[in-house]
Amino acid sequence: MSFFQHFLHNPRPGFALALGTLIFTFFVVGLGAFTRLVDAGLGCPDWPGCYGHLLWPNQPDEIAAANRAFPDMPVIAGKAWPEMLHRYAAGLLGLLILALAAVAVWQRKVLGYPFRLPLFLLLLVVWQALFGMWTVTLKLWPQVVTIHLLGGFATLVLLSVLVQRLSTYRWQLNAPVQTRLRRLRPWMFGGIALVAVQVGLGGWLAANYAAFGCPPGEFPACHGSFWPPMDFAQGFNIAQRIGPNYLGGLMDSEARTAIHYAHRAGALAVTLYLLGLAVACLRLNYPPLNSLTHALLAALALQLMLGIGNILLLVPLWLAVAHNLAGALLLALLAALAVQSMQARLEE
Repeated sequence: MSFFQHFLHNPRPGFALALGTLIFTFFVVGLGAFTRLVDAGLGCPDWPGCYGHLLWPNQPDEIAAANRAFPDMPVIAGKAWPEMLHRYAAGLLGLLILALAAVAVWQRKVLGYPFRLPLFLLLLVVWQALFGMWTVTLKLWPQVVTIHLLGGFATLVLLSVLVQRLSTYRWQLNAPVQTRLRRLRPWMFGGIALVAVQVGLGGWLAANYAAFGCPPGEFPACHGSFWPPMDFAQGFNIAQRIGPNYLGGLMDSEARTAIHYAHRAGALAVTLYLLGLAVACLRLNYPPLNSLTHALLAALALQLMLGIGNILLLVPLWLAVAHNLAGALLLALLAALAVQSMQARLEE
């Protein structure tokens, strides 16, 4: 049987629901990126409704009433609908995770069934809802926006872990390979941590509107130098005050350059680290591990091309959204590598 036939063969209850939820989470992450990139984070100035509506005001009298109620935030339909679509998609994701938690409670007495992970995911999605609200009420405060993004990525990664635990597919290894693979586990978790930090840097860059912290199209140099003037103290000041409105950002040029440059340096560190991890995995010469490692390398190459493409092509919307999704895919593949290595069994 192929890998997918093995993976889908005789799974535990809830597997199909978890897999569907994981796929839907990629959509929600992409929709969240789209909402940020079109500056629609405050497309609805209230929460959970939009100018007091379940959807958004679209009739002339509704728009006029909304503009009177929120004179500082007039209705812009092109920003209201992405925000509300993202909210409803996130709400549906929450219901799907609630269903996964219900299945876990139903199966709680079954030996080996993952019980705590779905419940933790339910708590995480509630946390995400709170940060979604604070993103609006605190008017795009970068700290909240960044944590909200990290929470979305964490939800996706933990769902990928749940899918693998609900599958009955396990690697079958001989003793020498299993021993060598066990030694690589800390490096796998180190890769997850490093990519998570890089995702956080990307979120901080987006929240502070630092995509053009280096002149558009200038790569690999920045402001004509490989060490331009930068203000790291201000760029990474997490004690900055709230608002009153962070739309467009409040940092000066050198602070944004520091954020942008740190994200580039992080990309280099991630690349070197994952290349070293991939070489170590391929040296074990175990076919399923090789396949997963090749997928990881392909995702890494895609992410690098998308990142450089965003710089050279002036951050087109579709490319920026794809960059977010490729980062999520990279994390999910690293999680798969770690989980499969932990669940591997000695061949019979």
